[in-house]
Amino acid sequence: MSNPPPLLAEDRPEYERLLTEALRDRTVLTALRAPGALTTDQLRIRALRDADRVNAAAAGEYAHYTRLRESLHSAPPPPPTGSEPAAPGLLTQLRSANGGAGLFPVLTVLTPILAWTAALFLLLIGYLLRATNPDLALARSLVTAGWVALAAGVAAMAIGIIGLLLTALRDGTATTPAGTDPELAAELADAHGEWRTALRERGLVPYLLDTLPPVPGPAARPDHGGPDFSSPDFSSPGYTSPAFTSPGPDGPTGPEGRTARPAFTPPDFTGPGYTPPDFTGPDEVG
Repeated sequence: MSNPPPLLAEDRPEYERLLTEALRDRTVLTALRAPGALTTDQLRIRALRDADRVNAAAAGEYAHYTRLRESLHSAPPPPPTGSEPAAPGLLTQLRSANGGAGLFPVLTVLTPILAWTAALFLLLIGYLLRATNPDLALARSLVTAGWVALAAGVAAMAIGIIGLLLTALRDGTATTPAGTDPELAAELADAHGEWRTALRERGLVPYLLDTLPPVPGPAARPDHGGPDFSSPDFSSPGYTSPAFTSPGPDGPTGPEGRTARPAFTPPDFTGPGYTPPDFTGPDEVG
C-alpha cells in the first residue's frame, strides 16, 4: 500500500499493549542483553515515536479493520420489532424530563448535598440549644436528626460511586453497539485479531530487532586443519611355523642351512635270546 493509513488515536492504547508484549519476546530479550544495546525504556520511546511507520507493516489489515469499524458505527440501528412502538415507561419519562441525563445520576449528586446541608443545619441548631439548656429534649432530638442526615448523605455518596463504577465497567465491556448485526460484529472481531497479529509479527518484533544489535547464532565447532588420526592397530604379529627341509648329505638341515641333530632312539633293553627249559610231566620220566 503506497499511502498507509496513520494510526488513529483510539488505537494507540492497543499499540502500546502490543509493544509491551513484543518487548517480552525471547529474541528481543536476548538482543537487549547484548553489549551496547538500548535499554527497554529507550526502545519503547522509539517504538512509540515511530508508531505510524511500524503500523505500516500491517497497513492492509489495519485499513480493513478501521473500515469495518466505521461502517459498524455509522450503520443505523435496526427498526424495533412489532407493529406499534412500546409506550415509554416511568423511568424513561423521568430521564426525558431531566434532559436525558437520567434519574439515577441526578439522585446520586443531589442526595448527598441535601443530606449534608440538612445535617449541618440540624447539628448547628441542636448544639446551640443544648448550650443554652442542656436538659431541653428538642436539642437532643435535633442533634440526633443531624447525625442521621449526615450518615444518610455518606451512604448516598457511596451508592452513587458504586453505580458509576458499574456503569463504566458495563460500557467498557460493550465492544459493539446494541442492535448490531451479529455477522458484522464477528467480522469486525476477526479483523481486529488479524490486525493485532500482523502488527506484532510483521511490525513490532522486526522493528525492535532491527534497532538492537544482531543476536549471535550458535557457535560452530572449530576446524584446526590437522591430519586425520586413526587408532593404532593392536593386532598380534603374524607367526609362521619353522620349515624343515629334507636331509642333505650331512643330515637334515634347517632354514638357515644348519645340520639338524639326529633323532634320538631309545636303547633296546631286551636281553639276549632266551629259551625257557622244557619241562615234561611225570608220565614222561618213567
